[in-house]
Formats: sequence, structure tokens, C-alpha cells
Amino acid sequence: MKPEIHPTWYEKARIVCSCGAVYEVGSTKREMRVEVCRRCHPFFTGQQRIVDTGGRVERFRRKYAGTGAAR
Repeated sequence: MKPEIHPTWYEKARIVCSCGAVYEVGSTKREMRVEVCRRCHPFFTGQQRIVDTGGRVERFRRKYAGTGAAR
């Protein structure tokens, strides 16, 4: 490789989550802030739940109750 022709902007970056977790990755930005990470995301913590806003799940179940599609 020729010296001094490659960009030096790809370096260690700091990812900061709203839960307080800090990760080091390679990126073109020096610091990024995220809302969820693997430490606090419901899929990884096992605390995932269905949020039924406005009875959508219940309406779906009533709509397809007789067809056998919603089992």
C-alpha cells in the first residue's frame, strides 16, 4: 500500500446507549448515541410483550375466529 493515500477517518468509535452501556466499534463517526442496545432490547432480555393498543389483537382474533386462521 502506498503511504498517505488512505483516509485516516475510519477509527474507533464510541456507541453510548440510553441504558448506560458503552461499546467500541470502528466507524467514521467518533461517537453515536442509541436508544436501545443488546443489553436493554426486549428481544435479548426476554421481557418482550405484546402491546395491544386500541384492542387490535382482540379485533384480529374476533375477525378470524371462525376461519381457523388465527391459531
